[in-house]
Amino acid sequence: MPKFFVKQKQIKEKTIEIKEEDVKHIRNVLRKDIDDEIEICNIDNGNNYKCKIKQINKENIICEIIGHIESRAESKIYVDIYQGLPKADKMELIIQKSVELGVYRIIPTNMKRCIVKIDAKEEYKKIERWQKISEVAAKQCGRDIIPKVENITSIKNISDNKQYDAIIVAYEEERENTLKYELTKLKNMKKEKYNIGIVIGPEGGIDKEEIETLKNSGAKIVTLGQRILRTETVALNILSIIMYELEESII
Repeated sequence: MPKFFVKQKQIKEKTIEIKEEDVKHIRNVLRKDIDDEIEICNIDNGNNYKCKIKQINKENIICEIIGHIESRAESKIYVDIYQGLPKADKMELIIQKSVELGVYRIIPTNMKRCIVKIDAKEEYKKIERWQKISEVAAKQCGRDIIPKVENITSIKNISDNKQYDAIIVAYEEERENTLKYELTKLKNMKKEKYNIGIVIGPEGGIDKEEIETLKNSGAKIVTLGQRILRTETVALNILSIIMYELEESII
């Protein structure tokens, strides 16, 4: 069943109003008609509704709520990815696949070895485009939220952030500490939910000074194995392993 996202203000008692681009998609691409059923998710609280189309207008579509849908699309493992700014096509791939694999937020990060430099004038447009990619991916894979792409941050801001159970940094020069070891420590905590930050370098990797800054703030520096992965591969690798390893430890 096709799934669409709305905000709380679009829901009124037993009806939901769909607006903007989704109207064209429902009407012209999916060719839905009166009394056809669709799934609608309230992105403000994650509630899912089974709905029947009652009106198809030029500017909006009015749907009747006919039931609630219990969804298990969202994990209690909240993973934020701090991605060192890569080239544009790589960032789009990282966002798309990370959303499919369950990322909670994606935070583009300016690092010393970033080839790409984005000034303040470009940042808004970039974030807007990246957020749209996140939205499309969330719809495609049936998420209950649209993971947010935040404004560009810095290593210092990551180091000052104390909201996580662990900040894990993938570093090609680390030889001993493994991702599995750090995840085993998290599993032993036996929590109802986990908050994890993942730091990934750009094409040129993370500078040693940045590694020291992160390490001194308590971040866990890990190796991902003997092979050096491309930056666009790292998020997919780590997310898959985290979800596999920690899901069963949720209490």
